[in-house]
Amino acid sequence: MSLVTLTELMKDAEEKRYAVGAYNVMNLDMIRGILAAAEDEKSPVILSFAEVHIPYIPLEYIAPIMLEAARNAKVPVAVHLDHGQDFEVIIRAMKYGFSSVMFDGAHLPLEENIKKTLEITKIAKALGVSVEAELGTILRPEGGGDDDYVEEEYDEDDMYTNPEHARIFMENTEIDALAVAFGTAHGVYTREPVLDFNRLQEIKTITNMPLVMHGGSGLDDKSYVKSIESGIRKLNYYSTMAYEVANEVLTKLSFNAKRNKKSYYHDISMWAIEAIRKDISRTMRIFGSAGKA
Repeated sequence: MSLVTLTELMKDAEEKRYAVGAYNVMNLDMIRGILAAAEDEKSPVILSFAEVHIPYIPLEYIAPIMLEAARNAKVPVAVHLDHGQDFEVIIRAMKYGFSSVMFDGAHLPLEENIKKTLEITKIAKALGVSVEAELGTILRPEGGGDDDYVEEEYDEDDMYTNPEHARIFMENTEIDALAVAFGTAHGVYTREPVLDFNRLQEIKTITNMPLVMHGGSGLDDKSYVKSIESGIRKLNYYSTMAYEVANEVLTKLSFNAKRNKKSYYHDISMWAIEAIRKDISRTMRIFGSAGKA
């Protein structure tokens, strides 16, 4: 099916009321596992690379691999820059051929977020690239997995997306998808999240556009399903996958060590691919995207 835009994926997801998983990748093993799951499940998929992960692998290294894999996939694949804040990085992603970018200005005052988002959308639209933006504070920094992070205190107006702000933002930015805060957190949950589905439904009614859930790792299945019923069409998922795969590899290494069996780096690679494949297949069935490609 090859490379498509986020807009194309969101159109079908809106019509059929499901969510497309966006999975952050940092190497070829992750790409192979995710695309194998997508092809197994006949599901559209979003291969995503977060700006915060550049220290692990440079954008110029991972971009050609993601794009080549997408073009050769048997299902529709969008290649997306996640949580872009650096203007230069966002432009480079578009230049490399990403079909979608996210500008994350959620930390900015509303007017400044609108202004900077509009700058990105004008360039992106000229290049045929989709744009996602964000309003509200998703708890904990993007990247997840920071056990030492101490959550700050937020009042409700800061933590949850304001529906009226969402209307103003949507009317003034020409974006294709909006990431909203309704109680989710980046990373693996350390305590039970409090999700405001009424607020999410209100934002959906007001904006009538595809909504995005960040901090999708670790929720129970019912929360995913209700979020999708309430308007979520793109669902970001990384930390649980990364955590579970690491532990699966550790278990296999320990098993071999106890039996004095040698383990090789290529073993780790194949274990990781298979573990990712199984975990991502499971999420696609929950998100409702299985069988939609």
